Amino acid sequence: MLTVSLTQDDLRPLVASVVAETIAAIKADEAKLGDRLAFSEPEAARLIGLEPHQLRDERGRGRIGASQIVGRRIRYTRSDLLQYLARNRSEPRI
Repeated sequence: MLTVSLTQDDLRPLVASVVAETIAAIKADEAKLGDRLAFSEPEAARLIGLEPHQLRDERGRGRIGASQIVGRRIRYTRSDLLQYLARNRSEPRI
């Protein structure tokens, strides 16, 4: 059996490194999306790993917010997508 004993000072550089890498990854993902405020149903579905019909069905069930623009076209904001993902998040059991 292996026993490891670490202090807060031992872990601090590791935690700082992980946080820095996570923030950099988030910023890189945001940069890929550019300045766009809203996405079409196919684009939004692709961003969260769904098929367009699945996203449309979720909208119809009231599980995700969306905006209707000119011509009754549906658009999803980043906030719509992030809120949907956060609502359906499951946390690990420890």
